[in-house]
Amino acid sequence: MRRVVLLVALVAGLPAWAGSVTGRVRVLDKAGKPAGDLSDTVIWIDGVKVKPRPSRATITMKGKTFIPKVTVVPVGGTVDFPNQDPILHNVFSVSGENRFDLDLYKRPKSGSWTFQLPGIVRVYCNIHPQMSAIVVVRDNPFYAKAGPDGAFRIEGVPAGKQVLKAWHERGGETSTEVVVPAGQDEVSAELQLDVSTYRRTQHKNKFGKDYSTGEKY
Repeated sequence: MRRVVLLVALVAGLPAWAGSVTGRVRVLDKAGKPAGDLSDTVIWIDGVKVKPRPSRATITMKGKTFIPKVTVVPVGGTVDFPNQDPILHNVFSVSGENRFDLDLYKRPKSGSWTFQLPGIVRVYCNIHPQMSAIVVVRDNPFYAKAGPDGAFRIEGVPAGKQVLKAWHERGGETSTEVVVPAGQDEVSAELQLDVSTYRRTQHKNKFGKDYSTGEKY
C-alpha cells in the first residue's frame, strides 16, 4: 500500500507524504469590526522548495477598473490584460524586478506579462490613477485565495512543520506555524490581520510623477 501511495505522489509531482492546511483568516477593521468580503486575501506556505507549474491568469480592464483586484500566479506564470474599454489604457508596474510596461492599447487588444520572481506586484494604469490591481507571485504551488468569509484550503502540503502566511492589501502580512500531518490528513489554522490603521496614498505614474488632473483618453 505504501508503494502505491508513493507512486501516485511522484506522478503528481508532489511530495510523497503530504496533507492539507485548512482554516480561516480574520480581518479586523475599525473598532475591531470584521471586514467584509475577504476574497482578496492570499494565503500560502512559505519556504517550501517545490517548483510550481506555470499557469495563466486574466486581469480584465473594464469600466476603468482592473477585474479581479487580486490575482495569484506561480513563478513563470503569465497574466493577460485584455482591454474591454473603447479607450486607451497603459498597464504598468514598478515593483522591483517584476516591473513591466505594456504601453497603450484599447479594445479589442490585449497585452500579457510573464512573472519570473516571487513577490507582491502592484499594477496600475498610467492614464487612470483610480485603476489598481495586485499580482501575488509565489515560488511554490501551495497557495490559495480566501473565500468571502475568509475560509481557505491548501492541499498537497509537505508533511512537517511549515510556515503559513496570509496577506491582505490593507493589512499587510502575518504568519503562523503549522505541523502538517502525513497521509492526506489535514490541519486547521487561524490567522488574523488588522486593517484599522490603513491609509490609502496616491501612487505615482510610471515616470514617478503625479498624475495629470485631466484625463486625455
